[in-house]
Amino acid sequence: MRIAHVEPIVADAGWRTFSFLKVATACGIVGWSEYNEDFGSKGLSDVIRALAPLLIGQDPRRSEAIVARLHVATRQARGGLNQQAIAAIENALFDIRGKEAGKPVCALFGGPVRDRIPLYWSHFGTYRVGQRGKGFLPELLTLDDLARHAAEVKAAGFRCLKTNTMPLRDGQLAWFNPGFGRTPGWPELNWDAQVLADTQQQLRTIRDAVGPGFGIMLDTNFHYRTEGYLQVAEAVAPFGLTWLEIDTHDPASLALIRRQAPCPIASCETLHGRRDFRPYLEQYAMDVAIVDVPWNGIGESVKIAAMADAWEINCAPHNFYGHLCSYISAHFCAAIPNFRIMEIDIDSTPWRDEFVSHPPVIEDGCFVLPDRPGWGCEVNEAALRARPPRG
Repeated sequence: MRIAHVEPIVADAGWRTFSFLKVATACGIVGWSEYNEDFGSKGLSDVIRALAPLLIGQDPRRSEAIVARLHVATRQARGGLNQQAIAAIENALFDIRGKEAGKPVCALFGGPVRDRIPLYWSHFGTYRVGQRGKGFLPELLTLDDLARHAAEVKAAGFRCLKTNTMPLRDGQLAWFNPGFGRTPGWPELNWDAQVLADTQQQLRTIRDAVGPGFGIMLDTNFHYRTEGYLQVAEAVAPFGLTWLEIDTHDPASLALIRRQAPCPIASCETLHGRRDFRPYLEQYAMDVAIVDVPWNGIGESVKIAAMADAWEINCAPHNFYGHLCSYISAHFCAAIPNFRIMEIDIDSTPWRDEFVSHPPVIEDGCFVLPDRPGWGCEVNEAALRARPPRG
């Protein structure tokens, strides 16, 4: 078995794109992975194309050797786009390995430990505010809209949701994204008393709608500095969060926040590889380690989870992409013992289901893991090519 063809394919996904990697073998088995180049990863497809010649003629079943060779070839520029390209390649190779063996990918790691993966509804309200999903998602304008939507999520069988900061502007919910330079407040990233008050009102509205036993998370991304995160942690104390999610590249700062926060802290979704995770684990900087499997590759992600297990820390996947990424993340969740809960985006474009042979099965708030070979989900290549990216 030899790799004969490597091709990235990018498709329209409304306000973003979904990107897929096709790795075809000379014997006819095709492996697929999904990656993302919308959020800070522009040019990732070109990096994959640049590494592709190193794959041609290789045996895809030797995924560990191939990944090691790719790391050697990119060692002077470790991490970043190079790591994400290697991860996309590794995930496609594992799809081939599973299909060749006639087994699900998680079986290659001795799994599954579980075949029903508890989920939380991610980006609750986020895509409905500011008209990002205009034309196919209902708009959220007021706190009453937010309450109705929360009740809908609970009625759909979910037991947990994660929301983002949505301050009130002239009585309407607004987008808040200074950490990525999309709304005012950067680069200083100072906290604001009115935004904190609006965040409290937002969380109070959700809590009243779903009741005391329902899980609520707040994702604050990179929107503050250490001082601001401490203020946020104090402000959210009354609402019994499942976790407060924080992004920072300073493990000591995160450890300081965790020691003072009245709720669990989740972090690390933007890290690459075991070397990046190690200082966070050594400083006990978070309660839940978030691992992006499309960024790290499933092989490396399982190794990260094994490290986290030694520090008594559970892991959750960073998964706000398309359906194939959800399958990839579900196999990670199935394979590791120290699993917390799996993220999934329900709000998306209405044509997302067209891109795969089997849209995910969600029952009682859980992702039902299939026993089909590989990821258990084939990509509809014709559907991808029928929806090229806009602009």
